[in-house]
Amino acid sequence: MFSQLDNIKGKFIELGKTLSDPATMGDMKRYTQLNKEYRELEKVVNAYDEYRMILGNIENNKNILETEKDEEFRDMAKGDLVQQEAEKERMEFELKQLLVPKEPEDERNVLIEIRAGTGGDEASLFVGDLARMYTRYCETIGWKVVIADSNEGTAGGFKEIALEVTGENVYGKLKFESGVHRVQRVPATEAKGRVHTSAVTVAVMPEADEVEVVINDADIHMDVFRASGAGGQHVNRTESAVRLTHIPTGTVVACQQERSQHKNRDHAMKMLKTKIYEAAVRKHEDAIAARRKTLVSTGDRSAKIRTYNFPQGRITDHRINLSVYNLDAYMAGDISEMIDALAVAEQSEKLKESGIA
Repeated sequence: MFSQLDNIKGKFIELGKTLSDPATMGDMKRYTQLNKEYRELEKVVNAYDEYRMILGNIENNKNILETEKDEEFRDMAKGDLVQQEAEKERMEFELKQLLVPKEPEDERNVLIEIRAGTGGDEASLFVGDLARMYTRYCETIGWKVVIADSNEGTAGGFKEIALEVTGENVYGKLKFESGVHRVQRVPATEAKGRVHTSAVTVAVMPEADEVEVVINDADIHMDVFRASGAGGQHVNRTESAVRLTHIPTGTVVACQQERSQHKNRDHAMKMLKTKIYEAAVRKHEDAIAARRKTLVSTGDRSAKIRTYNFPQGRITDHRINLSVYNLDAYMAGDISEMIDALAVAEQSEKLKESGIA
């Protein structure tokens, strides 16, 4: 591990020199790319420098214990040594995590599709609950959320809704949310107070770059229709909403977030490319899942991943067998504990694969 870290530090120093070269600064595209790489390496180098400083402090305190006669001074050194040994372990774990290669898709923006499954109106209501939950979570960490498309339920909520989320490392955080989410609660329409079980599916798709997915116009069929939902008289009077069908794959997307049909088509085209690109990402995730035990990273969108039990106030993720008992706060967007636990589980698997652990 140390030779790897020394090599990274050497590369970091060389990159710093390259970035200060006027020729590099004159090529903005190359400069931006190198600067991004520099910032990533900087995290590793800073952690490595801190780790080496801790090792130096440990060595100094050991020398004091070997040579110092003053008991008070020796006691201080013993206390410092215990603390520094703990810091050493923490930094070793952090460095191992930093050395694990990142998935290239993790930094991308995402399209989240939430669809009602079994459970009728109750499932549609829960789609609305999950949409609010994800929106509030995203907003608390500074991400932007836009409703790209929605189809309202007959009793409230949504039969389906699509959210575009933009920010830093969005897919890396939200990719574990893909799958079937099951809810157990008493529906508002249930007079006898019986607990019903419903399910919705969540698909988190990384946004495709322009150069990655090329779609021929001849392969697209476009329909226009009147937008529904909030938006005043305008949405009900003009056919500004757009539905695109990719004929070769049968992929269908719709967008009605803008007042302009042209802008809605642009948004829909971006969604279409994202959906087609996701098929390749899912193959990659399936390959990962085949060699891992917990299936934290999996392309299987039909797997039941989580249960929301309202009578018990409990949320359970079935992939890592984690239950949390803060359901009200969770549904209000406080989902960091679950997302972080899933990230740690994946990181542990990556460490084992890489042989660093």
